[in-house]
Amino acid sequence: MTDAPATPLVARSHERGITTLTLDSPHNRNALSARLMVELHTALADAAADDATRAVVLTHTGGTFCAGADLTEATSGAATAGPLALVELLRAIVELPRPVVARVTGHVRAGGLGLLGACDIAAAGQDATFAFTEARLGLAPAVISLPLLPRLDARAASRYYLTGEKFGPAEAAGIGLVTLAAEDVDAGLAPVLEGLRKGSPQGLAESKKLVTAQVLAAFDRDTDALAEQSARLFGSAEAREGMTAFLERRAPAWAR
Repeated sequence: MTDAPATPLVARSHERGITTLTLDSPHNRNALSARLMVELHTALADAAADDATRAVVLTHTGGTFCAGADLTEATSGAATAGPLALVELLRAIVELPRPVVARVTGHVRAGGLGLLGACDIAAAGQDATFAFTEARLGLAPAVISLPLLPRLDARAASRYYLTGEKFGPAEAAGIGLVTLAAEDVDAGLAPVLEGLRKGSPQGLAESKKLVTAQVLAAFDRDTDALAEQSARLFGSAEAREGMTAFLERRAPAWAR
């Protein structure tokens, strides 16, 4: 008797030129596990090869868009390949010849913010919250800085990278993390998606190249250094303490 196939962690649907990819890994709040990243990468490639797709919407089930790295995998010693795998996923979003639109109605933390930075357009609903929590875990927002820093307000990046404070959709829009904040995220996205449906495949792809050139330049320049930094930090004793403390729901040793 063969085992039943695992339920996909990335669900797919299509309607009128828009392919929707839904992160559906509720057991770990849509964290960036190795399996989820592989499935999302594959789904993006399939959407890029689909002549009927004008744009991709990236969204989620549950109250969390993405919790960042899967700390269970990270604390088990499987973190060394993670940074480069995440870089490859983020670059795939940036280089995809279709616009990618993030639809966020819940919480986004740490590495999940890298997905927003890689997307061309991001819309946040009224219940969305955001936080760069890495410094509190003995880590840093290393590889996710590749798509984020070219787009974020520099002073805001300094504040939120260092403090780990939580902030809401209006602030996220003000600092360039998301494109728009709306009480009804689908109503806010409606004119955006209608505009994308009217674009030609060539027109959309070539226009996207113009607005992603600086982001791709950051990938070309800094990938190796930031991936090395991320792997080094994940393998450090301080980060192990931070991640273990988080999983055990206690304060880390350095907290004051």
